[in-house]
Amino acid sequence: MTPRDLVSVVGNPEVRAISRRYLVSNGFDGALTCIGVVIGAFLTGVTDGATVVKIGLGAAIGLTTSGVWSVWEIERAEKQAELSRIEDAMLTDLGGTSLERDKTAARVVNAVASGLGPVISIVVPLLPFLAVGSLYSMVTATVVSVALGTGILFIFGSYMGSISGQRWYVAGFRMALAGVAVAAVNLLFGG
Repeated sequence: MTPRDLVSVVGNPEVRAISRRYLVSNGFDGALTCIGVVIGAFLTGVTDGATVVKIGLGAAIGLTTSGVWSVWEIERAEKQAELSRIEDAMLTDLGGTSLERDKTAARVVNAVASGLGPVISIVVPLLPFLAVGSLYSMVTATVVSVALGTGILFIFGSYMGSISGQRWYVAGFRMALAGVAVAAVNLLFGG
């Protein structure tokens, strides 16, 4: 597999659709996890922004590893099954062909997209905690973080709404509502 193979499959609408699903799905999980982490840190009395960042990065590493590893294995199985069906129908071995390389490249693209979702949706909301003490208090950093996480959810929802022909702002609001719900449930039952 070469960089050219990767570029080739990125242009494939089916590969883009699958990668988009993985990116948004795992990004959704990451944003909700981050909101839960920052509200939990606030409720338990964490007073240091760096501690919240470390906890959040631990969650990011776990969700990113999960996203990349699971998609790598899922897509390996699915792509091999597709290739085997084609080989059976054609009565020939397709190992080493451009079709096999395309399926491998698609797996790489899908796994990267899957891991990118939680990285973006956890790291961005953690940024306010780097400014605790200089720019923000813990309360302010928590509020800004939840707002950023909810904003990322809105962007994901808006994007998915726009590609499906829905009203982008309604789809964005529906997805952002999950962030508000996670924050509210944590505040209600975590305190």
